[in-house]
Amino acid sequence: MLDARHKNFKTLIIAEAGVNHNGDINVALQLVDAAVDAGVDVIKFQTFTADRLVTKKAELANYQSKNPGQESVQNQYEMLKKLELSVDDHLKLIDYCKSNGIEFLTTAFDLESIDLLKEFPLKRHKIPSGEINNDWYLERIAEAGLPTIMSTGMASMEEVEHALETLIKNGLKKEKITVLHCNTEYPTPFEHVNIKAMVNMKKELGVQVGYSDHTVGLAVPIAAVALGAKVIEKHFTLDRYAPGPDHRTSLEPHELKAMVTAIRQVELIEGDGIKRPSPSEAKNIAVARKSIHAAMDLDKGDVVTKEMLIMKRPGIGISPNRYTELIGKRLNRNMLKDELFNLEDMED
Repeated sequence: MLDARHKNFKTLIIAEAGVNHNGDINVALQLVDAAVDAGVDVIKFQTFTADRLVTKKAELANYQSKNPGQESVQNQYEMLKKLELSVDDHLKLIDYCKSNGIEFLTTAFDLESIDLLKEFPLKRHKIPSGEINNDWYLERIAEAGLPTIMSTGMASMEEVEHALETLIKNGLKKEKITVLHCNTEYPTPFEHVNIKAMVNMKKELGVQVGYSDHTVGLAVPIAAVALGAKVIEKHFTLDRYAPGPDHRTSLEPHELKAMVTAIRQVELIEGDGIKRPSPSEAKNIAVARKSIHAAMDLDKGDVVTKEMLIMKRPGIGISPNRYTELIGKRLNRNMLKDELFNLEDMED
C-alpha cells in the first residue's frame, strides 16, 4: 500500500471522526487506530460544550433525526450533550495520536473551545461551515495565527469572500488559509456537489482549495483531487449502523483505506504537464509504431515511388511521416520485400 505520509504526496487527507465516538474515549482511540491503518494524514474530532453551542430549543437536522439511536432524542442539545469530549479525553487523544504518528486535529464550535485549543499542540485550526458567518469566531481563530482550513458549506461566494477578508484583517496570512468547498446535506446528492465551485474559488480567491465530502462513496473526493484539491476531508466510523447522528453517511475503515489508496494514485497521475513519452512507455515505441519497409522486391537503380513503400512494425527504422524524403530517390542496392529502408540506401 502507498504510504500516505510520503513527502511527495500533495493532498492532506483528513479522516473526520467527528462525534462518531459517541462520547466514549475508548471508541475514539479505536478510531485513531483505524485512521492510522488507513494511512490518512490527520484525524479530526470536534470540541464543544453543548451549553455554549446550542439552546435547548434547537431542533435536530433532518438527517440527524433519521439515524439509528436518535428516535428518543428531542433536540440538538440533548444529542450533543452525550457527545462531548472532556479536556482529559483530548489530552489522551493527543498523546495517542503522537505515539502513532498521525496528526491530531479538532474543530472548536465556540469561543471558549477555541481558547482551549490554544493550549494544545495543534498544527492547524479547522473552521466548520456553520461558523463562516460568525465574525466573532473568525476573529478569535485568526488571532492564533495557525494555518487554517475553512469549510464553506451553505455559503455564497460573497460570504466566503467576507470570511476570508475577516481572517486576513485580523492577522491571519492569506497563504496560511485553505478554503474547502462543501455541501452540508448528509448525504449530499451528487447533482448538488458542484465541484467546479472549488476550482472557481481557487481562481477567484487566490487561495489553496480542497473539498469536504458528504456524498456516499469514494468517487467525489477522488475526482476533487484530480481537479486540484489539496485537502480532502471525509467522515468515517467504525460501524455505519452504530447509533448516532453521523454514522450512516460515514465511511467504514476498509472504505477509508480504499479512498486513501485511490487519492495517492490520482496524485501520481498529475505529472509536469509536458507531453512526451514517459520512461515506462519508451520501450514500447519500437513495438507499437511502424517504420518504412519495402512493399516488394526492388532492384538497385530503381527510383522510389509511393507504391514501393509499406508501413509496418517494428518502429526501429525511418518514421512513416518522413516517407516523402524517399520519393524520387534512386536505390543504391537491391532490397527484398519487407526490408527496412535506410537513408543510406539512397543515392545522393
